[in-house]
Amino acid sequence: MSFDFNSLKNMISSEMPRWPASHRSMNPDDDFDESVAANPVMPDFDGRLPTALDLTEPVPIGDGPKSNLDLINECDSFPHYQTNADLFFAHTNTYYALYVKGYPDDELGYILPSVANVLKGLPDWTLDEDERSLTLDGGSNEQERSKIVASTTKAMAATGHFKVLDKWRDELYPVYGPKGVLLFNIERAATALFGVVTYGCHLTAYTKSKGSDGKEEVKLWVARRSANKQTYPGMLDNTVAGGIASGESPFESLVRECAEEAGLSEDIVRSGAKATGIVSYFHIRDHRAGGETRLLQPEVQYVYDLELAEDVIPKPADDEVEGFELQTIPEVKKALRDGEFKPNCALVLLDFFVRHGFLSYEDDENYTEIVSRLHRKLEFPLPGIGPARNLETNAA
Repeated sequence: MSFDFNSLKNMISSEMPRWPASHRSMNPDDDFDESVAANPVMPDFDGRLPTALDLTEPVPIGDGPKSNLDLINECDSFPHYQTNADLFFAHTNTYYALYVKGYPDDELGYILPSVANVLKGLPDWTLDEDERSLTLDGGSNEQERSKIVASTTKAMAATGHFKVLDKWRDELYPVYGPKGVLLFNIERAATALFGVVTYGCHLTAYTKSKGSDGKEEVKLWVARRSANKQTYPGMLDNTVAGGIASGESPFESLVRECAEEAGLSEDIVRSGAKATGIVSYFHIRDHRAGGETRLLQPEVQYVYDLELAEDVIPKPADDEVEGFELQTIPEVKKALRDGEFKPNCALVLLDFFVRHGFLSYEDDENYTEIVSRLHRKLEFPLPGIGPARNLETNAA
């Protein structure tokens, strides 16, 4: 399917970008020759790299019990260079790399060809077919770039062509450059279209009590997502999870999300929540994420634990959560095997199991790989320690 963007110009105000007269279809399959898709080219031993890859529809791992490694692979689904260099290069040479003018050595994300080509010919953007790159040329500082990005994404939403933008959040996410410099902010709903790193916070609340055998028993508060949520409806989450908005620290985001999603008081969270590290992965979105599939989502999740007294009960405080259930460790493990948890929440729970001794080398032959895969090194600029600071004059 293709669009005549000339007919859409009247929909877009003069303050928004003007679209080129033609572009390729949003359907990624339309951007590739079928014969190439059926027989994707892999690198030869002489180092030649592929120019296209069959972007097959990503699907969850099939029915039946899922192993812990299955759960990792389902979330951290972008290929690793260390284990499959051919597939890694086939992917990276299919997508377009996102850059900002003045930072030519820093890839900020990967974009589907069908998304990148929609921006071809727009002011402030340069698409290089040979280098397979999309560069934000306009703006000389964060404020100017953010304004351009906002104008562009609003125009993209106005076309009604990008389903992922149907749920516009009016929430800005940061995009960082080298040394943690904030390059621009972008609407949350648009992050996956540009393949930039996003950040979130996850809290697992648990209780300790004496079991029937007299031994200490740990139970976890598990959240059931609303059946009406755009993303992963009806699936299970760890207790609280949410995205970190631009200018917000991970812990302040956590305090806010705990109140909004679980009705947990600020005093309880501030006094009891413990930062335990991060979980990071590179996800290729499937149909459960809502909107277009195949979009890329590298993410960093800041992880927290919170031990609750038995009389403290999380309760839904908004329409995103249907309810909470206190589950034993065996019950949570069964729900994981059954594929009931949202993919990134499954990783957070595996991290919890490792740290608390509920998953060890004796339990799983893939233990070493599982632990290392929970903390993927992302090859994009990331924030440093503390709040983002705009040090652009020193970083560029």
